[in-house]
Amino acid sequence: MKFSKLVVFLIGAGVITVGAQAQELTGTLKKVKETNSITVGYRESSIPFSYLDDSQKPIGYAMDLCMKVVEAVKSDLKLPKLDVKLQAVTSSNRIPLLQNGTIDMECGSTTNSVARQKEVSFGPTYFVINVTAAVKKSSGINTIADLNGKTISTTAGTTSVPLLKTYEKAKQAEVKEIYGKDHAESFLLVADDRAAGFVMDDILLAGQIANARNPGDFKILPESMRQEPYSMMLRKEDPQFKALVDKTIGGVMKSGEIEKIYAKWFTSPVPPKNLNMNFPMTPAIKEAFKTPNDKGV
Repeated sequence: MKFSKLVVFLIGAGVITVGAQAQELTGTLKKVKETNSITVGYRESSIPFSYLDDSQKPIGYAMDLCMKVVEAVKSDLKLPKLDVKLQAVTSSNRIPLLQNGTIDMECGSTTNSVARQKEVSFGPTYFVINVTAAVKKSSGINTIADLNGKTISTTAGTTSVPLLKTYEKAKQAEVKEIYGKDHAESFLLVADDRAAGFVMDDILLAGQIANARNPGDFKILPESMRQEPYSMMLRKEDPQFKALVDKTIGGVMKSGEIEKIYAKWFTSPVPPKNLNMNFPMTPAIKEAFKTPNDKGV
């Protein structure tokens, strides 16, 4: 009895704190609290996920979702004047820049793969794509097999690179690969007839075509080499921040708010040319919103 009274006294006096460990900040949230800043990594040409508008400001579907996370961080950490920094990343440097602390989260068109999960973590899937190819309508190419013997472009550092090599081996195909530093450069290789096709995610191909000088010159092949989930990338072994991201994005999905954000970027005119992606939700995307998850491929 005396021991119990002593414990109650010490708790009341603040000598013993209950749940202090659970409330102690770690990882990204600790870093944000200490620096009063958070750095968001964005892509410059991943239309309509994360790209630059006419004023060189990063915008897009992924950016809108990441800003939901930023607002949640402000609220949870009680930092109304949080300094939000924006850092451009590429397919090749996005993981190293996340790991070394240059950026705190990456908001773009990044595939959640089992291989990448060894290096980083991911938030809930916010898009599902099919890997295929964009070609010129005048090329006579109608299937993936028709690319055999031709020069193909893809973007360095993407999952399309190893996928293409696996496909070549399985199908005994022979293609010459040339790599663009970003999707805009990879697509330009096809537009300038330096490559017969650009192998990439269908929605990114649609974005490049929509912003091309002559969109009607191109088409996307109907075949799929693989279906892949997109999600925002986070540092590995950072459970506090991941829990906040999962709760925030999961909430946007379950509330139905995701449908408005999706419509804004995929079935409505988007900057800078006010062209419409005309990309309604697929069954796979609807399922991802219905049951938020971070499963990789």
